[in-house]
Amino acid sequence: TPHPKEFERLAGRTEDHFTRNRVQIEFAQKYKVYVVLKGAYTAIACPDGTCYFNTTGNPGMATAGSGDVLTGIILSLLGQRYSPELSAIIGVYIHGLAGDLGVEHVGQEALIASDIIDCLGHAFKRIKN
Repeated sequence: TPHPKEFERLAGRTEDHFTRNRVQIEFAQKYKVYVVLKGAYTAIACPDGTCYFNTTGNPGMATAGSGDVLTGIILSLLGQRYSPELSAIIGVYIHGLAGDLGVEHVGQEALIASDIIDCLGHAFKRIKN
């Protein structure tokens, strides 16, 4: 789950978002991995060349530990036998939704990773309904 600068260290520098996304997809295909590239619209590139963009989340989530929370959510879903693709898609969506719910309580400027964790249960309940 790299952010753009971390991904540049892995795959090389790109000039714009479009090129970065193309490189992300090529990287996923070449190494047969799922690449979750965090950003304003987190992108999930799959080994088959498919790419998904997430619409949940907010700038307040650019905080220490947020990526670790995202990784934990995805791993938890994998542990529950969801496919890697669904684990990434659901994990990214839930992570962003929990961040959106957290902002409602503490505000965007004060959001920290533990606020995202605190809202995970509410986020999962919301998508089940």
